[in-house]
Amino acid sequence: MSAPDFVAIGHVTLDRFGGVVRPGGAALYAAVMADRLGVSAGILTSHGDDFPLGLVPPGIEVVAVASRDTTTFTHARDAAGGRVLSCQRQAAPLAPGAVPEDWRDASLVLLAPVLNELDPAAACCFADATIGASAQGWLRGRRADGRVVPTRWDSAPLVLPRVRALFLSGEDVRSAAADVDGWLQQVPIGVLTAGRRGALLFVNGERYEVPALAAREVDPTGAGDVFAAAFMLHYEREGNPWEAAAAAACAAALSVEGEGFSAIPDSSRLASALADYRQAQGQAP
Repeated sequence: MSAPDFVAIGHVTLDRFGGVVRPGGAALYAAVMADRLGVSAGILTSHGDDFPLGLVPPGIEVVAVASRDTTTFTHARDAAGGRVLSCQRQAAPLAPGAVPEDWRDASLVLLAPVLNELDPAAACCFADATIGASAQGWLRGRRADGRVVPTRWDSAPLVLPRVRALFLSGEDVRSAAADVDGWLQQVPIGVLTAGRRGALLFVNGERYEVPALAAREVDPTGAGDVFAAAFMLHYEREGNPWEAAAAAACAAALSVEGEGFSAIPDSSRLASALADYRQAQGQAP
């Protein structure tokens, strides 16, 4: 069996918002973006029997390491409106040996941990792939009470030499501000996303602003993961990081207009939004 064109590696999750529980996880959001753009997609993950595999789009191949539990997050807000995240259960870790032999020929790979579950050596399993890394999960730790808190990214020296594109969230790097510039200098392409404020694109260390597309926000969950997948897919096709960033900004904005991954756009909707975006920025369509 041939490898999917796009492979995302990280835990799928159960995300609790009050009384509502939805499937989630960076790898899932990224794979859905690839699938909706017509690219064959696969997820290497781990989950328990309670994860609703039937809700994953049927075009996405899922390979799972056996686990008693599914990684489960509770999302809440503090008095100041900041995000409070806690993790009740975690699935089994993901080691390099879990990568299927036939998947090692994938052309695009996104390392997408949610809570330090991914062995950084997994990046070495893909000799010829363009590898991206969503670092959010390596910047999170878990206290004894389940509260998710910032942590040091100790495995960065192992990951960054293998990575073509690094994706960071402004919210997640606040506690690592002193390290961010150094990380971005070690990769050809870096992106620092900031939600409705857009993103910063770094190409060989040079910084460029990426304006956001105006959107009616319903649920921002997974927008950064959608950005990462859309960027990698467009960059692989066109080789232009600025065009890839514009497409990714539009995809991420559209994705927040529905709950979960329901609003992640297909090719037609994204192309239409991208044409409007370019016009708004004074660019030729």
